[in-house]
Amino acid sequence: MNLIKKMLTAQAVVLAFWAVSAQAATTDDEIAQRIKPVGQVCVQGEECKGVAAVAAPVAGGGARSADDVIAAHCGACHASGVLGAPKIGDTAAWKTRADAKGGVDGLLKSAIAGINAMPPKGTCATCSDDELKGAIEKMSGL
Repeated sequence: MNLIKKMLTAQAVVLAFWAVSAQAATTDDEIAQRIKPVGQVCVQGEECKGVAAVAAPVAGGGARSADDVIAAHCGACHASGVLGAPKIGDTAAWKTRADAKGGVDGLLKSAIAGINAMPPKGTCATCSDDELKGAIEKMSGL
């Protein structure tokens, strides 16, 4: 039993020396850099530094193009027709749906609300109605 205690004590001493030397080699600035927050919580209506760049749809603050919306959000399902989604460029399939829903505006309402396996606004919760409509018109050819 005495040998086990000596071995454990030796390991504890080595670990303690290592920890002290590691701490001595690290500056306060390095520690602060490692533990700094990676983000911040912002409350609507209050100023929040650095959020404007993230909140804007595009660098210039304007609307995203239909191609940008399709590439980032719609193409994953509509390019291959996942779960029965009408494929990009299949005007006949889109027209059938549009006729049943009351035209492109009806398709837009379905896109905003979500339909079948598609969640509300597809996967683009930050898209405006105009951006979604542009993407629908581009994908459908209507």
